[in-house]
Amino acid sequence: MSSNLQRYLGGSPASVLVRLLFLSLVVGAFLAFLEVTPVELLERLTRTFRVLLGSGFEAVQRLALWIAYGAMVVVPIWLLSRLFSRGR
Repeated sequence: MSSNLQRYLGGSPASVLVRLLFLSLVVGAFLAFLEVTPVELLERLTRTFRVLLGSGFEAVQRLALWIAYGAMVVVPIWLLSRLFSRGR
């Protein structure tokens, strides 16, 4: 059972704990240097996600509008070409 746990964790539990503590210290110091708190980081991520979603939907709407404008020209020309080619 212990070997399964070590294989799952990637080493002995004590060594994994020491590595995680060290990495947490380094990342925490870096965030403190940047004056970023975890709450601010989460808020920034959610705000960025919302902006990306909003601009994505706006791009889809703009694309649909371009298709509609193009169809107003292309479809009548296509219909006329089909009508005139039918007589041949």
